[in-house]
Amino acid sequence: MKKAVAKESASALIDQRIQDLGDWRGKTLAKVRALIHAADPEVVEEWKWMGTPVWSHDGIICTGESYKAAVKLTFLKGAALPDPAGLFNSSLEGNARRAIDIHEGDKINETAFKTLIRAAVVLNLENKSNKPKASRAKRKPAPK
Repeated sequence: MKKAVAKESASALIDQRIQDLGDWRGKTLAKVRALIHAADPEVVEEWKWMGTPVWSHDGIICTGESYKAAVKLTFLKGAALPDPAGLFNSSLEGNARRAIDIHEGDKINETAFKTLIRAAVVLNLENKSNKPKASRAKRKPAPK
């Protein structure tokens, strides 16, 4: 199992990614990052898969990839999230993930985005509380 980079290091790496992009994509990534923190002050920043910003709270909320023509926010459990504002516009065909592709000049519905972040956190917390506790079957049998 790969370990996530420490919080401070991940935040510094995300800062560096934003700076390195140096164009609308960096500004967009910085904007969504600020919205994620505003929606969930307890969010944890991680740096996974050799260079992907990840925001987590008891599980991954979303990732933030940057491509030539889009900043993509992928919600690993997006299919289970309500999206009344229709923010998801990519990766719509799967059973689990949903994504938001933000292109140059696109405006972000900040209220709906923060609501989506909060819903992802609630889903993570619900999934965490529904996980079965460690099985007693794994305990060693009592000596005879």
